Amino acid sequence: MPAPHPPEFRRRAVELVRERAKPTAQLARDIGVSESCLRNWMAQAAIDDGHKQGVTTTERGELVRLRRENRVLKMERDLLSRAAAFFATENVLPK
Repeated sequence: MPAPHPPEFRRRAVELVRERAKPTAQLARDIGVSESCLRNWMAQAAIDDGHKQGVTTTERGELVRLRRENRVLKMERDLLSRAAAFFATENVLPK
């Protein structure tokens, strides 16, 4: 998978499409991205600008962060419950 393009590049590409100087397909070829990729950037820009319903870029970033944090917390919880069960059996059994 190719490296993601920087946000400034995406913003400028969206501006160029909105100027309608060239067709979207031609502009996509000129800047070296696929037409579907450019259309996805346009759709996300419309959501970020409030012209369309959907999850904004900042909300998506927050969701990713929270899901990652949730996954770590679940792993820590499972580890602690296993440790508690282990130590509980150590204390109950006679030596």
